[in-house]
This record gives sequence, structure tokens and C-alpha cells, in this order.
Amino acid sequence: MATRRFTHMADLGPLAQALRERSRLLAEARAAAAAQLLALERQRRYFADQVGPVTPLPLHDRAQHALPKPSPEPFQRQADERAALAEALSDEVDLESLLLTDDGLSFQRPGLASDVLARLRRGHWAIQGQLDLHGLRRDEARTAVAEFLREAHQRGWRCLRVVHGKGHGSPGREPVLKAKVQRWLAQYESVLAFTQATAPEGGSGALIVLLKG
Repeated sequence: MATRRFTHMADLGPLAQALRERSRLLAEARAAAAAQLLALERQRRYFADQVGPVTPLPLHDRAQHALPKPSPEPFQRQADERAALAEALSDEVDLESLLLTDDGLSFQRPGLASDVLARLRRGHWAIQGQLDLHGLRRDEARTAVAEFLREAHQRGWRCLRVVHGKGHGSPGREPVLKAKVQRWLAQYESVLAFTQATAPEGGSGALIVLLKG
């Protein structure tokens, strides 16, 4: 009977060895966790020593409101409107019947005071915006004029300068865009009058334009 008991105890050897190995691994894990906590505590103390005393911010009951989102800009619709407006401008308008017979071929809507053009030439209204059409082809210039007048309307500008050039670089040295710009401007209801610029403002290469207020 004693021999059989000894045999059973010998069978427990692998189990005892597994238990010892498990105990060793647990001890190593505890030691590693303790070392990590110690390192974190050292970092916290070092940070506190470097920063110094800290005063918590007072609590408040103010609500955090979401800022309103900006309204979406209809860029495509605006582009379509500008394109349609530019295409609607004709180069074939009989402008000669609208222009006044003076050296500058000035334009004035019927019903305006007779001194409007004189005041426009004298600089009574300060120029608030300028468009330079140098280097643009006809279609590009027409679109640029449409966009410029649209911007002027949005900004509330009254007096503008449109530079169409004197034609020094054109075939025949003729100002190709001058007559076309005059025709385009005359088709805008917002354009009350325009006249050739004075020499300091561009002379025969530019127009001074007066818009509705």
C-alpha cells in the first residue's frame, strides 16, 4: 500500500512545476506593473515641480451655443447669371442715336439733369472701382464688364472707370474695344451716364461711368 501511495505522489510533480511557473510569471507581472506605476508617479511629480502651483479655473454656467453656419453661396447660379447677362449684351446696338454729339461721345439717360455729364467730367463723384480690359478678347471683355458691373452693384459703387485702351497695339492702331464697351454700357439700366476720361484718368483710352445710387 505504501508503494502505491508513493507512485501517486510522484505523478503530481508536473502539476507542482506548472504551479511554480505560474507563480513566477504572476510575480514578474506584478513587479512590472509596480515599476510602471512608479515611473508614472515620478513623471507626475517632475511635471508638478516644473509647472508649480496650479489654480483651477472657476466653473461657470454659461451655455456653449453653436455658431450659425454661413449661408451657402450659389456660385453656379451666379456664374450662370453672369454668363447669360454677358451673352445678352449686343454689339449691334445703334449707339449713335444715344450718344451726345461732343468730342467724348458721352452718354446720358433721358431725364437726367443737364449738368450731370459736366460734373462727371470734373470728378464730382470719386472713382470707386476700375476695370482694365487690356489684353482681353471681345468675349472675355464683355464677360469682364458684366461681372464688374455686378460687383459694383453689390458694393454700392456709384462711379467707375473702365479702361478699354487707345488701340496702339491693335491693327490699324484703332481702339477695338472702345465702341463695343460703349454699346455694352448703354444696355445696362443701372448705367446713368458715361463720358471719356480726362487726360490724368486715361484720356481717350478710358470711360468714367456713373451708376444709379
